[in-house]
Amino acid sequence: MEASPDRFLRYVMPDALRAAAGRLATFLKARASDVVFVENATSGMNAVLRSLQFRRGDEILVTSHVYNAVRQTIHEVCRRSGAKLVEARIVLPIEHVSDLVSPIEQTLNRRTKLLVLDHIASPTGLIFPVKRLAALARARGAKVLVDGAHAPGQLTLDIPSLGVDWYAGNCHKWLFAPKGCGFLWSRRSAQAGIHPPVISHGYGKGFTGEFDWTGTRDFSSWLSVPDGISFFQELKASRVRAYNHRLVTEQARRVAAAWGMPVDGPPELHGSLMAIRLPDSLQRRAPRLLMAELLAQLRTVVAVMPIEGVLWARISAQVYNVPADYDRLLEHLERLRPRGRRK
Repeated sequence: MEASPDRFLRYVMPDALRAAAGRLATFLKARASDVVFVENATSGMNAVLRSLQFRRGDEILVTSHVYNAVRQTIHEVCRRSGAKLVEARIVLPIEHVSDLVSPIEQTLNRRTKLLVLDHIASPTGLIFPVKRLAALARARGAKVLVDGAHAPGQLTLDIPSLGVDWYAGNCHKWLFAPKGCGFLWSRRSAQAGIHPPVISHGYGKGFTGEFDWTGTRDFSSWLSVPDGISFFQELKASRVRAYNHRLVTEQARRVAAAWGMPVDGPPELHGSLMAIRLPDSLQRRAPRLLMAELLAQLRTVVAVMPIEGVLWARISAQVYNVPADYDRLLEHLERLRPRGRRK
């Protein structure tokens, strides 16, 4: 690209980009013409949310675990249109998948025009039964948009079979692609009127025509997706998922037992992420400062998430993690807890 920018961007990149999208589409069990690249899942969610038309009185339904950037986007859409953001409350810890389904089912109504679901909730790693929930939404006349930021690589995906209208995901979280690499899938019948966040020369030229070129950028991360997928498959995708799931659920239960605190839900509703309620003695800590301390002293990243006023520690597992990593976390947090206060 740098040796001959004009040649690359004009004559090499367009076909190379479609080939990369085709490789990703195969991985997602989708058609290449239904998949476009975006900067990240949030960009894909913005593309759909800001393209749809809502009226005063319409409702956009999310759960209380919606990713905050998506919540903020919906706030802006509602401000402009007069629609209303409605949150179905998910109470932690959950015991069964019905605890994820019932709050949404009870909140869906004739005013719900769009259901926005997380496939894997960012605060906890809980896996939502998207196919089941999409069927409920369709039965009540609502469209379905899925934030699958954490799903590619964690879950085996067959996106067209989910029965949703749009699905945004990332390749740079669990699929070994460089950062700045997301995608948007759209059901063919739902592509009309969906535009990228930046309107450019491809306006009016169809779904791939509009998204493939929005201006000059470094396309390397998008073009690297086939190599990321190949690396993942060389590691044996099923083995990676099984190892990560076993490690994170075993270590989460061990940490929870040491703290005398609950995990957010049963192991079968998780992939490679799981959350544990922080001990009472650490509940008053500032989440960002606690995360910064762990990073500085342990070189360990733990996402400390405030959920309805309670702090939860979301841990993760990847192929390079081993049980000793979680021993260090336990030892350090134990030192932070005031003496005589071990709850």
